[in-house]
Amino acid sequence: MTDDQQAESADELDAAEAEAAEDVDADAEGAEEESGLQQGDFVRLAYTMRTIPDDDDDEEGMVVDTTDAEVAEEADIDTDEYEFEPRIIILGEGHVFEAVDEALVGSEVGDAGTVTIPAAEAFGEVDEDEIRTVSASKIDEDDRYPGAQVQIDGEQGRIETIIGGRARVNFNHPLAGEDLEYDYEILEVIDDRTEKAKGLFGLYLQQTPDLWIQTDEVEEEVEVESDDDDDDEDAEPEYETETVEKETLYIEATPQMTMNQQWLFSKQQIAQDVMNRLDLDRVIVQETIDGMGGMMGGMGGAAPEDIEEAMDDVDLDDVDVDADEIADELDADLDDE
Repeated sequence: MTDDQQAESADELDAAEAEAAEDVDADAEGAEEESGLQQGDFVRLAYTMRTIPDDDDDEEGMVVDTTDAEVAEEADIDTDEYEFEPRIIILGEGHVFEAVDEALVGSEVGDAGTVTIPAAEAFGEVDEDEIRTVSASKIDEDDRYPGAQVQIDGEQGRIETIIGGRARVNFNHPLAGEDLEYDYEILEVIDDRTEKAKGLFGLYLQQTPDLWIQTDEVEEEVEVESDDDDDDEDAEPEYETETVEKETLYIEATPQMTMNQQWLFSKQQIAQDVMNRLDLDRVIVQETIDGMGGMMGGMGGAAPEDIEEAMDDVDLDDVDVDADEIADELDADLDDE
């Protein structure tokens, strides 16, 4: 081999080694990028979101949302109406602000942090065109005062001033123009499907019904191929009964759930989304209606056959009923009226 050939071979070897080193670096970089939490992960998150006060204001901002009951109580938020506990979210599904999603991706369980969300990325800047003067006649008399939340022509707004027959109403979001501060802590990654289902219903309905997942054996009719070699398009399809396994989510519906507006109008979409995300075959909602005492209470809830047996022991000849006396009493009642 000539000197030129040896030099060319050495150059080719160096180039191959360099390319291999680049591939290793790329693989390492890709592995590093994929570490930690990723989009689609179910995560239990504790958080508190506040407005950011002005620079000359030493006080903390107003609490907008929190999973901490003590924080809610200190902020005079009604702790009886909602459950304040860490919530399950799905990364990348819009359950938190985009800036928070970006901070969570790649993080690990136990990580905590604070994300600042500019007003434009939160609830928008204040739009002066959304502050309008309307006739006070469109507002209920009980709501004609500054600060009242009102609905006018299908829009939600807040009265700023009201003079005579005119009202100045701000139709911007109540938090428009507010920068937000989002404190969070990642508590755990949720892998259990039942816990994931509970988290989904918490997101959909703001409440979590009793639910469980089990594998059921179900008999169903399935079409079978005909043994007839002739391709007869008019032939009736043949079916046979097979026992198949179905992954089923059972939900014990509560009165609160059955009256939930989101559930009433979107139950099909909610159930389908849960099935798709958790690889389920079906959702079964069970509703229990407890018996109540009432007109039958005096009989102790007796069954019909028990009532019939009791009536057999009654001698009607011993029952003293004076028809004339009853008629006189009824006439007296009519005269009194």
